[in-house]
Amino acid sequence: MKIYNKIVYDINNNIIEEDSYEYEGPLTLADFVTTAAKAATPYIPYAVAGTALFGMQQAGAIGKFNQSVSNRNVLVKENEAKILDDKLTLDLARFNKAFEKLEGTTTVALAKSGVQTNSGTAANIKLSNLYEKELEIQMMKYNTEIGKAEKLEEANFARINGEMARMNARMQQIQIASSVGSSLLTMTG
Repeated sequence: MKIYNKIVYDINNNIIEEDSYEYEGPLTLADFVTTAAKAATPYIPYAVAGTALFGMQQAGAIGKFNQSVSNRNVLVKENEAKILDDKLTLDLARFNKAFEKLEGTTTVALAKSGVQTNSGTAANIKLSNLYEKELEIQMMKYNTEIGKAEKLEEANFARINGEMARMNARMQQIQIASSVGSSLLTMTG
């Protein structure tokens, strides 16, 4: 039986160089798995340790990435809370403009009808409108504060998720290290 140590082919599949010898001894199973396992036996602890180290690095990288995603979500939620303040300012300006228009229309309508605007029903209407205006403004401010509180709570939750992702990665690293330790102990024992 011819055993090849080395064969070199050119681009057209022609043999350029060949190193072989004739063998006439006993044959054993020479499949890839058996051969690789026998050849790798002294190096298995190193392979296990190397794989574990890679796994620990990956777990750490995944934890850092997930934490950075959560930290980005924190910034987004905090910015959304700030945006609500700006929206309130615009809503109040729009509301005040609409209220002044309503008040002007009411004053003109009362004046056209010949009613005194300083007393009686006209004064009660004006007072009622002012009360409703203040109530509406307070409701807008309250809703904005509730919205801001929700966004800040979402930001806190995202921050906690980021910390938990990092802790989970550390736990995976510890788990990998302990399983490698026990595997190496059983191999050497």
